[in-house]
Amino acid sequence: MEQFWEHLQNLTDARSIISKGGFFLLLIVVFAETGLFFGFFLPGDYLLVLAGLLCATGVLDMHISVLVLSLIAAGVLGNYTGYWFGYRTGPVLFKRNESLFFKKRYVTMAEEFYAKYGGMALVLGRFFPIIRTFAPIFAGVVKLDVKKFTLYNFIGSIMWVCTLTLTGFFLGRRYPEEIKYYLKYVVLGLILITTAPLIFAYIRRKFVNTEAGNEDT
Repeated sequence: MEQFWEHLQNLTDARSIISKGGFFLLLIVVFAETGLFFGFFLPGDYLLVLAGLLCATGVLDMHISVLVLSLIAAGVLGNYTGYWFGYRTGPVLFKRNESLFFKKRYVTMAEEFYAKYGGMALVLGRFFPIIRTFAPIFAGVVKLDVKKFTLYNFIGSIMWVCTLTLTGFFLGRRYPEEIKYYLKYVVLGLILITTAPLIFAYIRRKFVNTEAGNEDT
């Protein structure tokens, strides 16, 4: 059991993923977080920035174009897998028992996000933890036209990977020494930017539900 939790902790640490697993584990993690319902806890945003940074400093020994294209492919395939899963399971997904790797509230969160933004949720949702995992699954549940899904899938993956990976790459190229000291602040800023909308939406939903309950009584 201790080894299980140690491996789980390693998968939530972007540095550990790249240093111990290398390029291929990096792709697997991106694939899992963008379409497998149990991948919601993986550090996607931080991982992409760090991958770009390590590519710039030579720790990841490959050309940036190969890295970016590979990550885009992993994100696209992950979304296709999530869509297929949602398409096959349908509304039954909402009746699934909760577990360590599955939370109904995350499906509901993706449903609300999708209801608000429609197919664009697959593009915008890439930049929000949890949403990027469950949005393609919910698109499959509502059986979004596969051609539209493919368009949003490619646009979302390209924007997400290029924005974050190239940010890390250019920071590593321009400030190779300074970034070592300020990386934790960059990561903290990314976490705040990407999680703040979700926290706000969660608090807002709780507030609305509380008001509705008070009105009923």
